[in-house]
Amino acid sequence: MSKSLKRVKSALFAADPTLEVIETGQATTAKAAAESLGCAVDQIAKSILFEGEMTAQLYLFVTAGARRVDLDQAALLAGEPLGKTDAARIRAVTGFAIGGVSPVGHLTKIVIFFDESLFDYQKIYAAAGTPVHVFGCAPQQMADLCQGRISAFSQKM
Repeated sequence: MSKSLKRVKSALFAADPTLEVIETGQATTAKAAAESLGCAVDQIAKSILFEGEMTAQLYLFVTAGARRVDLDQAALLAGEPLGKTDAARIRAVTGFAIGGVSPVGHLTKIVIFFDESLFDYQKIYAAAGTPVHVFGCAPQQMADLCQGRISAFSQKM
């Protein structure tokens, strides 16, 4: 078991021992993950990271699978212009490779914004530290687990 998966499982177990990690097979897109789980694409909670252009701080935006982060709205929430960050920086700060970034179990505490559109479903799923593992729970529980600030920052693709 990878260190990333162990970290997520540990964080989930500490919060709620009933939460389970599910192996999905290689799901490199929200659509593929949804097909594997038999759920709607918007039930897949994507983790999108941006870097503050003034502070170089990373911000994590957890949004529904068929939505994209509105960069202008995200910048307002972060309080600074946002830009892309690279895979090496994401891994160094979160401990996760792109495709497996979980909203919980980061190496370093980061600011997290949680998309209010995820509350359209009773259960949502997020990466559990690898591209082939997810965990599912109610949106409020996931927002609580990641200490995400519930916000409006996305738009349909």
